[in-house]
Amino acid sequence: MPSICSFLPRPSITLLLAFSLALAGGASLASSHREAPGITAFPKLDATDFYMFRSYEEGREEFVTLIANYGPLQDAYGGPNYFDFQDGAQYAIHIDNTGDGIEDLSFVFQFRDFLGGIALPVGGETVPIPLLYAGQVTASDMSAQNFWELFSLDLVEGEIRSPGSVRHGTARGSDRRTLSTPFPNVGNKTFPNYAAYARQFVHDVDLPGCGESRVFVGQRKDSFVVNLGETFDLVNLNPLGPVDGGSDALADKNVLSIVLEVPISCLTEGLTDVIGGWTAARVARNQMFESDPGFNDPVKGSGQLVQVSRLGMPLVNELVIGVPDKNRFNASRPDGDGRFATYVTNPTLPELLELLFGVEAPNNFPRQDLLAAFVTGIDGLNAFGFGEMQRLNVTIPPAPKGSQQNLGALAGDFAGFPNGRRPGDDVVDIELRVAMGVLCHAFPGAFGCGPEDAPSGTLAYTDGAVVDDGFFSDRFPYLATPVPGSPNPLNGVE
Repeated sequence: MPSICSFLPRPSITLLLAFSLALAGGASLASSHREAPGITAFPKLDATDFYMFRSYEEGREEFVTLIANYGPLQDAYGGPNYFDFQDGAQYAIHIDNTGDGIEDLSFVFQFRDFLGGIALPVGGETVPIPLLYAGQVTASDMSAQNFWELFSLDLVEGEIRSPGSVRHGTARGSDRRTLSTPFPNVGNKTFPNYAAYARQFVHDVDLPGCGESRVFVGQRKDSFVVNLGETFDLVNLNPLGPVDGGSDALADKNVLSIVLEVPISCLTEGLTDVIGGWTAARVARNQMFESDPGFNDPVKGSGQLVQVSRLGMPLVNELVIGVPDKNRFNASRPDGDGRFATYVTNPTLPELLELLFGVEAPNNFPRQDLLAAFVTGIDGLNAFGFGEMQRLNVTIPPAPKGSQQNLGALAGDFAGFPNGRRPGDDVVDIELRVAMGVLCHAFPGAFGCGPEDAPSGTLAYTDGAVVDDGFFSDRFPYLATPVPGSPNPLNGVE
């Protein structure tokens, strides 16, 4: 296996590693929470974060973990119905292994709600209860759970709109296609040990053509850390201040996660060392509201499925795509990204930072450095095709928990962002610095620019809220146990 250093131009390695000292520290913005006007009406379909990395759990290094988060800004105490995926919608994780910006493999998840039917005898009548649970729920006794969310997993080969084949995932060693999710973390009285309960929903699955895989679908602690309100209040903070000078606005928020681990060989199919990936959600074009709705299907969909959400690289729709095209970007796929190219080659975010803080925006147009970071991949690291998507060079060994650098490749950790994305990667710090021209300093001439083109390109921008691999587990499904709805410190109860 080639060394890590072989994946970047050799004359730049020393300079990049030196830069890691100057760029140390960091924080992050919300990745894709309510990023386009249209998706705000469909929070269950709103992709918030997408991760793609070689598994760093011990003994799982020959697998890739794919994580797609949906449903932004979930309050832990958001009962009595809490949060679930959209019944009847289609959630997909797409993989491109030929470099044409079109999915070659898609892992498709579809959901169906099931009511347990718990009722109580009251005055001679049997009356359904008003809650989705009727008592304490544990890993060994779930009889008091009154609501179940079931899902299926299919592997689609070829374009999702006209698949070449569909292979059904099943629970390992059986022909059972229906799997289940844990109920959200209501609180410590209902779930005295939520972590143990949720572990029962890590499913070993067989995917024809992929072999043995693992999947977990359910609520997790929101995996992003951000000083959110201040960031979008015209960056009402000191972007050059201490890395721990702010607070995490998502500290009490949860999210719904689809976590899938599959063998590397399944994704590459022997065709490439670099793969591209993104997640998307689709819903039936025609939505009809029932006049007398029951528990299932209060809204019935018909017609072809329409894509309403898309996420590959983080922050693209928030901070790169202009407002007129945000909904259009959510409905598109990477092979059509040429129409959005001006937003990358002539970005507005650096100009806004220049207006707000007096820093100097890069002046090398078109921005070839940003095209490499977002649209083509970086030569020597993960260059692959054209289109906005995450790219992962699967030949680079994973870095174990505790040795990961939250600035990823900028800190010499080439197993991290932008080579895929791990939960502990500080993608916003990285992307802000790239937007302001750090690559022009680290690789002078490589992208048609040098230090003189980015006078503020070495500044250590931060929002004051820190994230690293210490926030996450060293084993599948990696993301932290969701925040319980009770006890709630906000109400003075510890």
